[in-house]
Amino acid sequence: MNMMNLPSAQTGRAIATDCEVLMRNGSKSFFAASRLLPSRYRQAAVALYAFCRVADDEVDQNGASAQTLALLHARLDAIYSGSPADIAADRAFAGVVEQYRLPRRIPLALLEGFEWDARGRRYQTIDELYDYCARVAGTVGAMMALVMGVRDARAMARACELGVAMQLTNIARDVGEDARMGRIYLPLQWFAEEGIDPDRWLMRPQFSPAIARMVSRLLELADGLYSRAEEGLYELPRGCRPAILAARYIYADIGTEIRRARHDSINRRAVVSGRRKLSRVLQCLPCMIAAPRLPRGHRPLPAIEFLVDAACQATHELPPRNASEKAAWMVELFLTVAERERSANPWHPPGQHQPDHR
Repeated sequence: MNMMNLPSAQTGRAIATDCEVLMRNGSKSFFAASRLLPSRYRQAAVALYAFCRVADDEVDQNGASAQTLALLHARLDAIYSGSPADIAADRAFAGVVEQYRLPRRIPLALLEGFEWDARGRRYQTIDELYDYCARVAGTVGAMMALVMGVRDARAMARACELGVAMQLTNIARDVGEDARMGRIYLPLQWFAEEGIDPDRWLMRPQFSPAIARMVSRLLELADGLYSRAEEGLYELPRGCRPAILAARYIYADIGTEIRRARHDSINRRAVVSGRRKLSRVLQCLPCMIAAPRLPRGHRPLPAIEFLVDAACQATHELPPRNASEKAAWMVELFLTVAERERSANPWHPPGQHQPDHR
């Protein structure tokens, strides 16, 4: 990558400030959780969010015209060539691409999801909705996992599925807001099962027990993915664990608020209070010391398998580049091995009988 057009330290700080403003105004839940990340990971997370936000806004404002899409792809090409446009989000993202060697296939999938959005694409089945969520949110999970040095395929899958779960929660929260903009994300198959014509409903979106059942179904699927996501927590750097776990709980709490409103996301928008977010943050701090080793065995959602393949191929092909990266990797490896040994051989007081595992 040509480093000539990447920002200087002073310019970089200004760019980071601009990107943080985008995050603070765009996603209060993500912003709250991100503040727990160590500085170097947090800066990358802010840059990722800013690029996603600006690209999404570009499509929302200008539609999915050939010109708009060509411009976004040209900007991505410029980022990967090391000559990003003079846009704070692009320049910050270019730095992340260079430092963490993000495979281009992942942000390309993100742009594809934005294109589906702008064209008003609807989803017949839940599997088709998963395909959409993988693109607009699973991609963010994959890129964040790469930033945090995840190399395990199962942990990468859990990161992508966490993104999918968050997007499902967003969809459940915004059913009314989306409908008033002429958009439907709930699977059309579910409307048919409830005997509702989606086009007629869209002309006058109203809350009903049938809509409540669909929102409830979506939240149940999200909850299953949130639980699975915790399986990957053990593979993350210690300093990153509280932020990711807090994000998982804060987003799941949006679903809790929707349930308290009897699944009415037509007439109100669920919001998690600042006190509740703080409580979640404090609750998640202990996992920095030791994360539970939860049962494994879930097969990845088919929708996110291409992201896992792209991310894992990149990590296997590109080993640590310098002494600093190798040292950091070795330290984390030693800590992980030590923690696994403690888990496998818990301490017993002197004289206490230890079980025979033969």
